Amino acid sequence: MYFSLVESLEENLSEENLSEMGQYVSRLELDSEEEFYDASNTANSSSYGHAHDDNSKCLDNEISDLTMIKSKPNEHLSKVVPGKRKRSVSAVRMLAGREANYSGRGRFTSADCCHVASRYVPVKGPWLVDQMSSRAYVSQFSTDGSLFITGFQGSHIRIYNVDRGWKVKKNIVAKSLRWTITDTSLSPDQQYLVYSSMSPLVHIVDIGSAATESHANVNEIHDGLDFSEYGEGYGFGIFSVKFSTDGRELVAGSSDDAIYVYDLEAKKLSLRISAHSSDVNTVCFADESGHLIFSGSDDNYCKVWDRRCFIARGKAAGVMMGHLEGITFIDSRGDGRYFISNGKDQCIKLWDVRKMSSNITCDPGPRNYEWDYRWMDYPQQARHLRHPSDLSVATYEGHSVLRTLIRCYFSPEFSGQKYIYTGSNDGSVYIYDLVSGAIVAKLDHHMSVVRDCNWHPSYPMLVSSSWDGSLVKWDFSGSDETPAPPSDERDLWRRHL
Repeated sequence: MYFSLVESLEENLSEENLSEMGQYVSRLELDSEEEFYDASNTANSSSYGHAHDDNSKCLDNEISDLTMIKSKPNEHLSKVVPGKRKRSVSAVRMLAGREANYSGRGRFTSADCCHVASRYVPVKGPWLVDQMSSRAYVSQFSTDGSLFITGFQGSHIRIYNVDRGWKVKKNIVAKSLRWTITDTSLSPDQQYLVYSSMSPLVHIVDIGSAATESHANVNEIHDGLDFSEYGEGYGFGIFSVKFSTDGRELVAGSSDDAIYVYDLEAKKLSLRISAHSSDVNTVCFADESGHLIFSGSDDNYCKVWDRRCFIARGKAAGVMMGHLEGITFIDSRGDGRYFISNGKDQCIKLWDVRKMSSNITCDPGPRNYEWDYRWMDYPQQARHLRHPSDLSVATYEGHSVLRTLIRCYFSPEFSGQKYIYTGSNDGSVYIYDLVSGAIVAKLDHHMSVVRDCNWHPSYPMLVSSSWDGSLVKWDFSGSDETPAPPSDERDLWRRHL
């Protein structure tokens, strides 16, 4: 996937840049220590994507070094003078170094690919993918990027074929919907989709059939997986549901303050954890092993659960304190160590599980203001408050978390996971530099809340979904496409607002 991106970037280089690259090859062969012209302003190698200035917001050395190693270019290309290195090397120079075989391998290493790819942030656009008449709540790419799934409040879940011009592959009409589609998850083999709402029933659909339209129990079966076996009847709803990486289990967070694990092979619940003292808004598996589960709740805490020792201990492996308001979403870096959380205190926090506490050691105390995030702005007097026992590694601020459970993510592996990004109540998508904390891009388009957004797993393309019903994609500015004007339907929607 790395190399297809590099090939795409090569196609977008101008003749002038290619001429420069030829000059670079000659100069590289003559002197490996010479500093070359930095063509970073070509093909969108601009300030987007490399905000590495040392400042007070920088992370601890370990994750900063891990991020750098993951996207560190070949040492011969990064040398300026003996003993000094450039942290950012232009794409033209990287290609020239590959042609001169400076790595000794005749190709880019994965770190070289990450270094090139991380410079191309999806900031150009947007292009309208679809416009619906109801709010878009959730969206996600498949692991290979060939499919894109979006769930709308008006009972519809649409699956788009990305490789075929975003043609609708499946239009699913949800069964037993309560309020909205709260979450969707695609199985690792891309054969099954599960969706949840404010109900203890999670439905699973076989999306491999040829039919485009999928109406529950009319032309296709939407099997209901009952999570109420250990719960309180139909008095709770599912906020978050995720497949395990082997596709055998589901983990879910619910409004009855619990975490559920469902065994798909046995077709029954295998575990229920009374996890928090308020709604569990978000859950996910920490890594491929499936042993660790992260959870976030309206009780302001993130918790780590180790299933290998839960039965013996009966409590969380650790607690993460730092947020002053409820947690709306958690995304794992995939290494079982780092994860990020979006909070109603208007910030994202980065966590290292090795810094977790064995219990809740400090309560910040009652707040001296009344506030409901669903319809009120965040109080000014609360913006400068800090948790006295904040265990987070870093905090990212600038976006707005209001009205709904807005989601945040790490950028994909191909970018070296150098960024984190999130939707926002102001209708924008914010992209932060992981190390410096700087806002490297703010994508403005939507007329209402961007609840979810997703970065393509192997290409610098991002899709945002909003409460204005629109689904739009953003590309890197090296693309020669011209953003399409808003459709007539969108114009009418704007006038209606």
